[in-house]
Amino acid sequence: MSGLVSILTDPVVALFVCLAAGYALGLLRVGPIQLGGVCGTLFVALLIGQLGVTIGDDLKNTAFALFIFALGFTAGPHFFTNLRSGWRYGILSFVEVISVLLLLFIATYFLRFDAGTLAGLFAGSATESAVIGTASEAVGRLDLPSGEVERLQSNIATAYSVTYLFGLVAIVIFTTQIAPLLLRINLRDEASALAKTYGADEDEEEDVAEGLPAMVGRAFRAGPVAGSTVQAFEARRKYSVTIERIKRGREIIETTPETVVESDDILFVLGRRNAVIGAQEHLGAEVPVPVNTNLPLLTRDIVLTRKEAYGARISELRKKTPTDLRRGVFIQRIRRLGRAVPTLPGTILQHGDVLTLYGPERAVTRAATELGHVLPPTDKTDFIYLGLGIAAGLWLGSLNLRLGSLELTLGSGGGALVAGLVFGWLHIYLPRFGALPTAAANFIKEFGLAAFIAAIGLSAGPDAIKLIQQYGLILPVLGILVSALPALASLIIGKALLKIEAPILLGAIAGQHCSTPTISALVSNAGNSIPVIGYTVTYAISNVLLPLMGPVVVSMAVAVTTHL
Repeated sequence: MSGLVSILTDPVVALFVCLAAGYALGLLRVGPIQLGGVCGTLFVALLIGQLGVTIGDDLKNTAFALFIFALGFTAGPHFFTNLRSGWRYGILSFVEVISVLLLLFIATYFLRFDAGTLAGLFAGSATESAVIGTASEAVGRLDLPSGEVERLQSNIATAYSVTYLFGLVAIVIFTTQIAPLLLRINLRDEASALAKTYGADEDEEEDVAEGLPAMVGRAFRAGPVAGSTVQAFEARRKYSVTIERIKRGREIIETTPETVVESDDILFVLGRRNAVIGAQEHLGAEVPVPVNTNLPLLTRDIVLTRKEAYGARISELRKKTPTDLRRGVFIQRIRRLGRAVPTLPGTILQHGDVLTLYGPERAVTRAATELGHVLPPTDKTDFIYLGLGIAAGLWLGSLNLRLGSLELTLGSGGGALVAGLVFGWLHIYLPRFGALPTAAANFIKEFGLAAFIAAIGLSAGPDAIKLIQQYGLILPVLGILVSALPALASLIIGKALLKIEAPILLGAIAGQHCSTPTISALVSNAGNSIPVIGYTVTYAISNVLLPLMGPVVVSMAVAVTTHL
């Protein structure tokens, strides 16, 4: 046993043991509630920290800089877009911030919380781990003895670990159980009905549930279509399908909108599965796909940057697009902030959306250049761009503005976050530079945050028990209240004033809380991805606002306790 203890006192070994054991602990699940690897890492680090092992500040600060820059980089395009055009949902992020700050002020006024405990309560109840970093840095700038700074920073980690689980449980139960009861709705029925208003139908929802291919190509005899042009048929089907090729005798014809269908023709029809099935009623009998009728199809990911497409529904975009550009091209998938958004005719497109186009190579290539920038198929990270971005952010964070006795500064965390937002936004317009593949960005965020949390937890270990003994059940109860009450305020405002549809509103509430487990539970309960429409807007905004509030909470605690 003594040998094991001596090994664990090595900082490098302790770090990776915290990661391994923490992520194993994070796999535990009770219903829709899962602890998660980051919080599990903190629990393990607090335990191992009782041995007195610590990790140096250089590694801790490097890990946090990586995490916070990658967070801003991935959120950048949608953050700026949502500030301009997503106010109807995005206002709920500001409701979250204002409500939480008000509750924290009341808590510290009556309970005399120190800056560290209050910041930890904020981070845990809002389930926003990034706050730990920005608040810890703000505490480090206080004019206090080093021992007191370390105590306050350890209180951040401890209060976070105590309140996180309760805050997570509160927001999941509120959005999936309590809110639907308050609204008197059946979430699955509401989400299904709303999906139909966006252009979905029951067949499409069943295809998604059963994992059937979204895009298909089938062959039919001309039947009733004989005598009409290809464009006339496609227009009647609202351009949801395309007649790509025709077999006429032994000849294979590449169609144009003006091609006239003859009675003995065999048509190769391409489109979304449910649209092709619907078109079958207006065609002749289905036949095996003739030899050489098939054509090579491909998918290509693009970043949407065309201004005319911002705020347009997919159906509107198809109407605005010239026939020669839209024929044969389908949007197979939309990803926003790494999450799949419903690909329905009524889905509203946003700047920075990643669209997966599907169709023949020539048509897809032509449409891709008109809609935005093609994402280079690379799995390599541009470390020049990454290094310059983080360095610029740290430099920005070192600047300060003095207004009388008040000194304003972003700090390294805030600076790296702002730099990430700007560099991520620039990458949309200069896709050749700044490649940060999704898998790499996720690793940087996950590892950077987990390593930072482990370092915080190890240093906080010896003081953790004292804080828990001091406040007992007060922190868990406050974790529930500070999590649920802002959600309740958003529910009332979103329904009564903003008139947001219930499934989207619940998704927006999950997003304002930056809670991935909550949106996963909502999507499962709803039976489709409609809640994601609201989630991505508030998630992008809250993921920036909440970390920036870390120093504000620290300053508020100092001001309140100083004047009491």
